Amino acid sequence: MARTGAGGAEAAHTVDGDAEPVPQRLLRVATRLFAEQGFETTSVQQIVDTAGVTKGAMYHYFGSKDDLLYEIYARVLRVQTARMEQFADSSEPVQRRLHAVAADVVTTTAANLDDTVIFFRSMHLLHSEKQAEVRAERRRYHKRVQQLIEEGQRDGVFRSDKPADLVVDFFFGAVHHLGTWFHPGGELTGEQVGEHFADLLLDSLRP
Repeated sequence: MARTGAGGAEAAHTVDGDAEPVPQRLLRVATRLFAEQGFETTSVQQIVDTAGVTKGAMYHYFGSKDDLLYEIYARVLRVQTARMEQFADSSEPVQRRLHAVAADVVTTTAANLDDTVIFFRSMHLLHSEKQAEVRAERRRYHKRVQQLIEEGQRDGVFRSDKPADLVVDFFFGAVHHLGTWFHPGGELTGEQVGEHFADLLLDSLRP
């Protein structure tokens, strides 16, 4: 996981005075290099050279190349989780809350498609403990969505003949498949795809 803390000037900015903070620059460069060359064939030296920082600056924030790969996806998941909790905990009817959550996870996945594709393509290369961390975070996210479906089933708003956990797995399987066909600038925007996915989910749950 990314490290935080105070450091020297290089910890806050790159040596050439660029205003982009070092962690963001490293993540941006690593994402591009992992996409172009693959995680395994990209070296730490390539990353720091391209980012214009030293290894010391990188290790101030990231303990290893694994940490960079982990953070590429974890930062997206953190944003998605915060937004999901905001929608899920609102006072709106459960149908609207679930629709908002479903549409948002598709929209944010499409907006961060490179990060998501790179991670899922290379996740098996992470150390087992980091794989476990990501899986645990994703399970917590999926569990909260499952709870929304179960709430609607108890209230008679959603059909109860389909297991909520199976519905969640089916929906997120489609979301994780986005990277194989969605292209920014295509016929549909990420927001439009999100609305369609959410509509399909809600339609499948109608009694």
